[in-house]
Amino acid sequence: MAIYETDEPILYERRAATAWIKLNRPDFANSQNGQMLYALDAAFARAVDDPDVRAIILTGKGRHFSSGHDIGTPGRDADQPAEARRSLWGDHSQLDGAAWAYVREQELYLGLCRRWREIPKPTIAAVHGACIAGGLMLAWVCDLIIASRDAFFSDPVLRMGIPGVEYCAHAFEMHPRVAREFLFLGDRMSAERAYSLGMVNRLVERDALEAEAAAVAERLAAVPPFGLTLAKQVLNQTEDAMGKRTAMDLAFNAHHLAHAHAKMTTGSAISGQTARTIAAGPDEAADRSGKPAE
Repeated sequence: MAIYETDEPILYERRAATAWIKLNRPDFANSQNGQMLYALDAAFARAVDDPDVRAIILTGKGRHFSSGHDIGTPGRDADQPAEARRSLWGDHSQLDGAAWAYVREQELYLGLCRRWREIPKPTIAAVHGACIAGGLMLAWVCDLIIASRDAFFSDPVLRMGIPGVEYCAHAFEMHPRVAREFLFLGDRMSAERAYSLGMVNRLVERDALEAEAAAVAERLAAVPPFGLTLAKQVLNQTEDAMGKRTAMDLAFNAHHLAHAHAKMTTGSAISGQTARTIAAGPDEAADRSGKPAE
């Protein structure tokens, strides 16, 4: 049974025409459990429904934007029914085998991210510190990414035997050859390199991040809203015409084949990895005998 450390995993504030949405699990580097993701969905819906909100900023409280999906905090709630389901996939907790994870992640990860990508108002991710795996998904669904110089990006899930996160947009966020390096090696990408590759729109000092995001949001709020919505829709549909949605469907199915394979061969859907071994890296995750950490 999950033990939640807070009843407010998401903080919401409106400043003038901008909604500020903040991930609020700083003690766990804003790792994403179901409680947080459904609260995030409610916050996005609140911003969309408020006619006075013209732009949305997503950021994180504490040292990091987000360390990814929750794979080991006391608040990990993967086994619990999702009472706030947004799709008709049904209750994953009543399923077994590969269906359990497939249905849960179709709803909670891929489904919600696609829903947020379609938000009709402009969205900005203000990223600092770690933006890892599932953290990438939250940044990538936003229209713009503003990063502080201390930010870094990584998708180390190949250490789990998994070919990338569920919202697998790598080849659209960076050149495919860079995406190969990013995935295959799982190394951290600095904010400077992400900016040089075009994945990040603006790069600022840490203490200027909020002010820069606010200034960009203010400019977006001055743009005719329906025209901006249509422009966003055109760009999203252009990406999909280039194969983004189809590629992501293929990647999602491969992701769950990998989960099933890992479960059959190691007894764990993530090959026995933990948040600590993932953070340590492949070399430090080996014990003195040279065998991978279990």
